[in-house]
Amino acid sequence: MLLHGIFPPITTPFYPDGNLYLKKLEANVERYSKTPVAGIVVLGSTGEAIYLSDQEQRDVLKSTCEAAGPNKVLIAGTGSESAITTLKLTDYAAELGYDVALVRTPFYYKKQMQPANILAFYRTVADRSPLPVMIYSVPPFTGYDMPAELIVELADHPNIIGIKESSANVEKVGRLVKGTRHVKRSATVTETFDAVTPRMLKAASSGNGNGSELVTLGGGGPTKPSSAAVNVVTGLKTRQKEVGFQVLVGAAQTLEPSLHAGAVGAILAFADAAPTACYEIYAAWKEGDLELARLKQSRIDEASRRIVSGFGITGMKHAMDCNGYFGGPVRLPLLPLTAALKAEVEQLMADIRN
Repeated sequence: MLLHGIFPPITTPFYPDGNLYLKKLEANVERYSKTPVAGIVVLGSTGEAIYLSDQEQRDVLKSTCEAAGPNKVLIAGTGSESAITTLKLTDYAAELGYDVALVRTPFYYKKQMQPANILAFYRTVADRSPLPVMIYSVPPFTGYDMPAELIVELADHPNIIGIKESSANVEKVGRLVKGTRHVKRSATVTETFDAVTPRMLKAASSGNGNGSELVTLGGGGPTKPSSAAVNVVTGLKTRQKEVGFQVLVGAAQTLEPSLHAGAVGAILAFADAAPTACYEIYAAWKEGDLELARLKQSRIDEASRRIVSGFGITGMKHAMDCNGYFGGPVRLPLLPLTAALKAEVEQLMADIRN
């Protein structure tokens, strides 16, 4: 599965009384689907997943999947404190049609989270998961910073395809990229090297009703296609791209230097309010225009640092309100912003319209 590009880890909308506001969730997802983001992450930290009941998590997964565009990679946050509960939610996400499971590091019993525990947890999940697994290391929330050496060891597992590294440590990103260069994998992509998801193939199959047979252009037998071969799946042209172990980052303020260090994309809370502004950094870097990438990075630095790192989910939701998405209220014990802080968010977002 190709994970290159920008992914917003979407928020969970609530009514003022705290109940799920699924209609607003669907409206946000439909709008994200029209932006240049590569995909959508559901039930991440920004989604207040830890505040949702088991049924609410399932409702959010279902509504998002139904509203998302078929050309977007769907990543489900399924991590829990135990392997068995993680796998139960992962199984459900797979049934709905999600493409990847994002599994955060267990953290509650910190003293017991030794390398042997973490290795056993991720290997068990990856062995049994019906979806490819991404590691989610988010020390600002968990208080556990997964060692680079441990990540490199897990990268050898065939069903662990990447990581969201949210430490904002660019040097660590470089070590992860260097340490996993030996991992050789490929992903199915479109003719223009965008991601191909099972949902996309299903939609293509439904669209023309010709089944899902893979045909290699130019004839030949049923051999494995090379990276240069173009194939047609029910009218959708595909090819293979070498991807290896994919490192994505989670801090918007370090996006450009992280890409320079070898990251292939990012899952950014700031992209919830400004998906295009974040994508422009990635696009400029991908095209080799480093000066433009740095310029686009400087454009969002202060806002992303102050809103995401300073105000957290409450500030992020108000920033979304400023840009036409529905942010709305948070759940207790999180509290709404004061009028003064709302005004500060509005000022920070004044020149970042998406």
